[in-house]
Amino acid sequence: MKRFITFTLLLAAYASSAQQHKLEQLWQTDTIVAVPESVLADAKNNVLYVALIDGSPWAADGKGGIGKLSPDGKKYDSMWVTGLNAPKGMGIHGNRLYVADITDLVVIDLKSGRIEKKIPFESAQALNDVTVNDKGIVYVSDSRTGRVWRVENDMPAPYLDSLKGVNGLRAVNDELYITSGKSFLKADAKKNITKIAELPQGGDGIEPIGNGDFIFTSWGGYIYYVYANGTYETLLETHQQKKNTADIGYDPINRIVYVPTFFAKSVVAYKLK
Repeated sequence: MKRFITFTLLLAAYASSAQQHKLEQLWQTDTIVAVPESVLADAKNNVLYVALIDGSPWAADGKGGIGKLSPDGKKYDSMWVTGLNAPKGMGIHGNRLYVADITDLVVIDLKSGRIEKKIPFESAQALNDVTVNDKGIVYVSDSRTGRVWRVENDMPAPYLDSLKGVNGLRAVNDELYITSGKSFLKADAKKNITKIAELPQGGDGIEPIGNGDFIFTSWGGYIYYVYANGTYETLLETHQQKKNTADIGYDPINRIVYVPTFFAKSVVAYKLK
């Protein structure tokens, strides 16, 4: 028994010393952000876009919108875009902001904040995350149907199916990174899917670090650092404080992670170290 206890303590000490990354809190807004589901960092315009559900997570109630938050967390405009339902993932290409809103992809003009159009998705039930590649192709996940949609020239078409619990998406070059339940997957240009890692909790947001590694969040209050080889570290646990960790934004230059806390109604910024 003594040998077992000693081995367990040594293993725990090794695991602790092996931890290579951590998140250090920089700032937190007051609890004035109306159910933030997603944060998107726009370095070009020096602003954070925040998807505001402001109601039930899947209700078509017209209460949702997009807020604008300064990167230091000090200036907040909750009324930049109004009249949405339950907006979630966002993506930018050119002068357009794309937002998933239950069954529609909302297109917003970045300069004016005007809703340019709403693109309906036939048979969609729960559009969740959005990503755009460098060619302007938009990908949107539907968590209830297990489908990923591909949108080109504002025309949506099914792209991948049978992805249980699909949520987070991130386009990197010709590859599409996907959270499907607890699985972290990669689809190549030919739609061949490989598993990168299996995480303890179901995925929500994913952001590339730039070196092949990713930050992976779970809505319930967990953030992981996932290495390119599939190993991972736990960076943050906030579930005991009842703070969600939904679809994060990331500033790769300054290594800042922006976390929307959903029902805790705040945005928190952390430095990745």
